[in-house]
Amino acid sequence: MRVVHSRSGHGAVSRAVGKRVVGTLGAVALAATLLSGCGDDREPPAEADRTTSSPSASAPEESSPSPEPTASEPSAEAEPSATPSESASEGTDEGSGQGDEDADGSGDDADDDGGSGKGSDEGKSDDKGDGKGGKDDEPEKPDYIEYGESSNRVGKLQQRLQDLGYFVTSVDKAYGGETQQAVFALQKAGGLYRDGVVGDATQAAADKGVVPKAQTSSGKVLEIDIDRQLVLAVENGKVVKVINASSGNGETYQAKGNTYTAYTPRGSFAVYREENRMYASGLELGDMWRPKFFTGGIAVHGSASVPAFPASHGCVRVSNGAMDWIWDTWGAPSGTPVVVY
Repeated sequence: MRVVHSRSGHGAVSRAVGKRVVGTLGAVALAATLLSGCGDDREPPAEADRTTSSPSASAPEESSPSPEPTASEPSAEAEPSATPSESASEGTDEGSGQGDEDADGSGDDADDDGGSGKGSDEGKSDDKGDGKGGKDDEPEKPDYIEYGESSNRVGKLQQRLQDLGYFVTSVDKAYGGETQQAVFALQKAGGLYRDGVVGDATQAAADKGVVPKAQTSSGKVLEIDIDRQLVLAVENGKVVKVINASSGNGETYQAKGNTYTAYTPRGSFAVYREENRMYASGLELGDMWRPKFFTGGIAVHGSASVPAFPASHGCVRVSNGAMDWIWDTWGAPSGTPVVVY
């Protein structure tokens, strides 16, 4: 499969990014095995609206394209599947827990990439000797936007994402964790490489107004797109908010002496229980922020760790800010339909 990279650079930049991705994935995989936080060993009440049962012992379906390397906010959590399983799954290489993400590597490497963007040393203006006096020591502005930048163009990007419905609450001209989450979501919706870097391809997607389409046509529905790792708030067939998400990574793990598979089931469900607090997993896998359970121990919940790839034990992670929006602005009370596809 050919991977489409959103950065507009060539040559050396591509190789540098490749090395950074590999290194970051290794760190992410190690950290992900240490932290988690989701799941409950209680079943939903009999009247809960569920048309698809919890996963069986078979390996889960693949839930996303190739794993991505970025992160931007530290945190903890991940989730279990609703049914134990003794078979190993295909999963991803990222690991099943938390700590895997949101401390994104993109911001850390900003100095390595800054000003290059074109695969050569010409990005360093101090080597040019163009006779502009003090200006010679200032690096050229890179032709892409990434984590850590503060500028007017970041503000324009934030405004565009917000106008399209991606979860951005503040147009503050600073590329931080919230903006990165929105860029991840845009890249997922456009089928682009999920690195959080806004190059030509990602900018073009924003300019064209790329937004995922709803699968339902009536009522208020929380849609979960497993393949693209997105959560959509939908009203009467219109997508009103697009949120970056991370679901079960397909790996097996141990909890309270049992073996489970990190699997997020597809089907039509409904919110049957909600906890308006930091909730501790019944399987001792960590904490979940304001979870809304829709089948077994599987919930949509907030987390400070929401990578661009599947990384949980089965629950669906969104950022804490996005979860607050679902609770306090959009609603999604008990009985709200949840469609997972």
